[in-house]
Amino acid sequence: MLIIFGFVLVFVVMIVMAFRSAGNSGKGHGAGIILIGPIPIIFGDDKNSVKILMILAIVLIAVVFTFMLLPNLINR
Repeated sequence: MLIIFGFVLVFVVMIVMAFRSAGNSGKGHGAGIILIGPIPIIFGDDKNSVKILMILAIVLIAVVFTFMLLPNLINR
């Protein structure tokens, strides 16, 4: 169910972004993050996007570690 929800969400976001950019002739910026386990690979074309993704990567890694350690803390 989550996989289907993810595909639907990506599809909706792509449609919304296409409609937004149709009337806008400005320069676009792009950035991305790939998480391989706890190691983030961040790329982008401007410093502001990369900074935001660095913060997002730190938050995501903290959330993952919290959920990994949560069962051990509950079972004590």
